[in-house]
Amino acid sequence: MAEPLISVNRLKKHFLVRERSLFGQRKQFLKAVDDVTFSVDPGEVLAIVGESGCGKSTLGRLILRLIEPNSGTITFDGHDVTNMDGDSLREIRRKMQIVFQDPFGSLNPRMTVGDAIAYPLEVHGLKTRLDQTVQELIERVGLNAMHARRLPHELSGGQRQRIGIARAIALNPRLLVLDEPVASLDLSAQAHILNLFKELQREMEISYIFITHDLSVAQYMACLLYTSPSPRDRG
Repeated sequence: MAEPLISVNRLKKHFLVRERSLFGQRKQFLKAVDDVTFSVDPGEVLAIVGESGCGKSTLGRLILRLIEPNSGTITFDGHDVTNMDGDSLREIRRKMQIVFQDPFGSLNPRMTVGDAIAYPLEVHGLKTRLDQTVQELIERVGLNAMHARRLPHELSGGQRQRIGIARAIALNPRLLVLDEPVASLDLSAQAHILNLFKELQREMEISYIFITHDLSVAQYMACLLYTSPSPRDRG
């Protein structure tokens, strides 16, 4: 059997909500993520479902080391992510990306669409054929070249989320953390974005960690999108 793409073992994140007072009251902590363990195989979709405030988004950010865990380990593609820093962490982040819930808040309002998509490529030194690559990414998510010159406020919510997706796949990642990616969209836009995720998963064989509070969306993504290979495909 293939090794898991990512393994999370006993991950914890507790936030301090009250310091010790002058009267000797004990510190109080919010246990946002407490002893979480799971793994995701290459090409698999894992849905993490829960009500608002239960720690789902915190878990997603921990996986990418956007915030630091108190304890536990994250192993990605055989590498211990929890102990990485500097260049090694930057290199592993090329393979792990995130799509945020708020497509407007995740985009710089002063950067054009083209610049926003080009930014991760520039950070990682991938400047060859930059304009052409940006155009291909824009078209890949269902938009057209003219959107490259627009600012985020000139786009609809669904279009902004497509730009967020284009930016996330620019580095050809193996894992996408999708943090409530359709929660802020209307039903029509939700359907289009979910179908886009299906197409990208088939084309790029990406693994998804899909964070949501909606059971129907979780079922659609995690139960219908991923199908195990047949014995003939394995052999």
